[in-house]
Amino acid sequence: MSTRQQVLALYLGTSALDAKVVGWARYDGTGRTTPTTGDSDEPPYVTGLDALLDGWRLIQASPMLPPFPGHEYDVSFLKHEFLFEKLVDTRI
Repeated sequence: MSTRQQVLALYLGTSALDAKVVGWARYDGTGRTTPTTGDSDEPPYVTGLDALLDGWRLIQASPMLPPFPGHEYDVSFLKHEFLFEKLVDTRI
């Protein structure tokens, strides 16, 4: 079996998997598609849970870190990142 990995990074509004997707990135190790940043105005899924229901496997969630005192309202990176993968048989 020739298996390749597809990776999906979803940034959610909160730390809950059923929160709405606010940012995303896709990578296709099969070479069948070539997604790029900003190639869609709509996220691939409404929530992280929807990705699970579609067969994506959750492999990592960002740790919950409290803001440094005095920086509770700073704008920075999207901190609720969830990484998913799908293993795809490339012989099909």
